[in-house]
Amino acid sequence: MITLNDYLFSGDTVLKILHQYSSDLNKSAQETNNPIDLAHSQFLVQITELLEHNDFLTSQSQRIREFYKFMTKEYPFLAFTFKGRIKSLIRAEEKYNGYILEYIYEYYQKNHQYPSETEIQNNLPYFRDLIAYRIVISYPSCHVKDKYSWKEQELDYLYEIANHLPEFLEHKGFTAELSGMDSSPENSRLTENHRLYYRDYVLSPRPSGYQSLHITFYDNLTKCYTEVQLRTKDMDDFAEIGAANHFGYERQQEQDRTRRDLIPYGECRYFDEAFERFTQLQELDLSSVQVNMFKAINNQLINDGCGLFRGRQILPFEHLSRFQNDLID
Repeated sequence: MITLNDYLFSGDTVLKILHQYSSDLNKSAQETNNPIDLAHSQFLVQITELLEHNDFLTSQSQRIREFYKFMTKEYPFLAFTFKGRIKSLIRAEEKYNGYILEYIYEYYQKNHQYPSETEIQNNLPYFRDLIAYRIVISYPSCHVKDKYSWKEQELDYLYEIANHLPEFLEHKGFTAELSGMDSSPENSRLTENHRLYYRDYVLSPRPSGYQSLHITFYDNLTKCYTEVQLRTKDMDDFAEIGAANHFGYERQQEQDRTRRDLIPYGECRYFDEAFERFTQLQELDLSSVQVNMFKAINNQLINDGCGLFRGRQILPFEHLSRFQNDLID
């Protein structure tokens, strides 16, 4: 069985690793008549194309930047950042195999038999967040009005911006996708027209305490999906360096998706292969990895200049509030 780990010690670039891994996986899938690996190799080609097509990324980020310019005019008193990233190779590979594990496990629990190859293929979800942008806002306390609390006003602005976003990007070639989640109309600050598009983890935080607004768009010009997240600075701190940081999130996913007590080794080929690929990456010692533009002292101290582990940054913009700019002037 071919795994991503086989290619992480050669000193090659991420793109060369992707080309080699996807090609070898495709060849192996055809030789062994494995349609799941064939779909897997096609997924890797999709990531490769995202990394190679800079014109497409430039087009998309420029149109996202128009919303940044809109916010600088409408909310000059706010401080905010716009960041974009392409999902890291390791995280994408973990997530893909995690989806396979999750589907087979839940199917077996419900039906007491394993899904067919066709059922697995048809129920592998499309990745909607290979490209993601994050908007983080901060409302300086000097602007707080007496009749409102600081945090409540900041939330008001967060949701107000969220309500502007779908229509604004629609005029730039994006179409908002239904979220599949329900928000409570009586509690949400989202307008009725927008509730069906957002996954509101502010109103309904994840078990870790993670809070954010998530919305997925289809970019009609570049023919791909992209996710936008909106947070306050406190929410972003909690997600990045607090209890909800990504290491904790991944540990929880590991517990949820790698349960072998119900499915012993040898009973389901596709579960076994996804389990092996997933656990190999979870147990990877990043300090031993040899990938061009990547260096890790350990699994917490990482300098990732190529998008192997943390993802490739594509859109950094920062805006200081008018109050802060006045101080500088």
